Amino acid sequence: MGKDVVMWIAVAGLALLCLALLATLVVSRRAWSRDAHAAHAELGDLRGRVEALEHAQGATPRTSVPTEYLITGLGGTPEPDPAPPERIDGTVFADTVLRETVVKAASLAHGVRRGLAPATRNRIRFEMKQEVRRSRKQRRTDLKAAQRDLHARERRTMTGEAS
Repeated sequence: MGKDVVMWIAVAGLALLCLALLATLVVSRRAWSRDAHAAHAELGDLRGRVEALEHAQGATPRTSVPTEYLITGLGGTPEPDPAPPERIDGTVFADTVLRETVVKAASLAHGVRRGLAPATRNRIRFEMKQEVRRSRKQRRTDLKAAQRDLHARERRTMTGEAS
């Protein structure tokens, strides 16, 4: 009897969860629909404005601006404009994207494998030890210099008070 109650509670919880998800979906769908209608109305208004501006510009005479020419070559025949790139098929695009992704994943795996190689780890460990030793030596040098400076100040204050 206890297992049946637990099962019914679980089913009721899942049903409530599905109901909440459905309500969220309906609310978001309505908000999206309102936004889409507002965008379409604004687009229609903007198209009307653009047409009015184009009509107004067509009625007024345009002033000509002198054109400056730039000579980029001497003689010869001008090269034709390159043709626009052709549209590629969806399968070709997917294949290209997949290949690029595989190449990136393989290079990442190679870099991780190389970075975690024992030789690399040993080199890093060696350089870390060297850096620790260098920093200890630098701290000792700084400490000695600070102590010398402190002793020199103490001597100056003692000689200044004694005289």
